[in-house]
Amino acid sequence: MQNNEKKIVEAAVHYIEALFQNNADGHDAAHSLRVYHNTMAILDAELSCGAACSDGVEPCDEEVIALAALLHDVDDHKLFQTENNANARLFLTEQEVPAEKIELICEVINGVSFSKNRGKRPATLEGKIVQDADRLDALGAIGIARTFAYGGKHGRSLDASVEHFYEKLLLLKDEMNTDGARKMAEERHAFLEAFLDEYKKES
Repeated sequence: MQNNEKKIVEAAVHYIEALFQNNADGHDAAHSLRVYHNTMAILDAELSCGAACSDGVEPCDEEVIALAALLHDVDDHKLFQTENNANARLFLTEQEVPAEKIELICEVINGVSFSKNRGKRPATLEGKIVQDADRLDALGAIGIARTFAYGGKHGRSLDASVEHFYEKLLLLKDEMNTDGARKMAEERHAFLEAFLDEYKKES
């Protein structure tokens, strides 16, 4: 990324830290930062093995996926009453991101939600990577912690939160788009299964 692009990414980090500062249900700034780091790790893995070429698409825009990852929850319907990616668009416009790139970023963001995109495969490598990066953060130890944080805030019992594992979390490994994410998901998926086994023993 060029220096100006790096500054916009840094501004996005500050923006989400302010926006999510009072969030305690697992959709906080730390989550978005983990999705960002997952995104960059998957991108490195995909480019290093030539996936961008074998997948039949152009090499992806690093700024687009970085900003989409950081901003993917700023208009989440569970958190905000906005429409048409209003928060993301306002931030990007204030940062003087070109209109065409704003549309690309919003397109990637709109492909992230599991509930809205179940079974849908994003058309672009950018979309595939960010969707995978978000889903990875729902797996493993972090995924377990986020599930119970969200459940506790919304009055769910432990058993009700565990049901979420079967409704979503255990399905994610097989819905990854990229080879890099699939490899990362396998270990985290195994951790979920081990946790459920222990939970059943102790219940």
